[in-house]
Amino acid sequence: MIGKLVKKFFGTKNDREIKRISAIVEEINKLEPEMKKLGDSDLKAKTIEFKERLEKGETLDDLLVEAFAVVREASIRTLGMRHYDVQLIGGVVLHEGKITEMKTGEGKTLVATLPVYLNALTGKGVHLVTVNDYLATRDRELMGRLYSFLGLTSDVLYNNMPMDKRGAAYRADITYGTNSEFGFDYLRDNMVSRLENKVQRELNYCIVDEVDSILIDEARTPLIISGAAADTEKWYKIFNEIAKKLVRSYETEKIKDVKKKKEMNIPDEVWKDYEVDEKANN
Repeated sequence: MIGKLVKKFFGTKNDREIKRISAIVEEINKLEPEMKKLGDSDLKAKTIEFKERLEKGETLDDLLVEAFAVVREASIRTLGMRHYDVQLIGGVVLHEGKITEMKTGEGKTLVATLPVYLNALTGKGVHLVTVNDYLATRDRELMGRLYSFLGLTSDVLYNNMPMDKRGAAYRADITYGTNSEFGFDYLRDNMVSRLENKVQRELNYCIVDEVDSILIDEARTPLIISGAAADTEKWYKIFNEIAKKLVRSYETEKIKDVKKKKEMNIPDEVWKDYEVDEKANN
């Protein structure tokens, strides 16, 4: 009864979160007229301004409202797409490290540009994980125009990518790829003998598309690193010749009591190379 009254007057936790984030969205919307007045060069210069403010001690949360307003205006100019309020809400949720659920066609790809741009301002790299190579390539080609307009670099990982290009992709501000590409690179980096051979940077910020599929369904399949087998034919031949020279110890294997066998002090010449226990198959 008390719980129902609390929900009636104060709303559910989700209602309170939406209300809190809606206030942030209102602040972003207030900056829209100001952003529209900026020329392309002035809008691009905002990225440099944000980075300088970060160096002076401001946080990403301090920049969120302005950064999101800049991304929305840049998206209109480069892609012809404007972020709706609900997409701004999704962007805030993702920036805060939470899960946001959106139906197909509601613009998840566009939503991701908001927190991706904001977190890429640190210069530490942002990863965007997709479920397949097609989506990774498509999203990077489309949204890469927006990031490039704002002065950020982006790249995409693909199967059988040369290691030098793979390292360059990770050095970009924003890196797209599938969960397996990121996962295998992590495993390979932990096997290198020299630090300079690593391709990944220190992990910073990541957005996972279709998180339920990647972290639950895909997680059932382990990532295993395997290498080409060495040429061992000559060793098989050598061990085969050695095995032919071994002599079976028929006399000692007749004694089944191991303790008694140790106490008998059997002469060395009676012992041969091996015994066979047919019952135990060894």
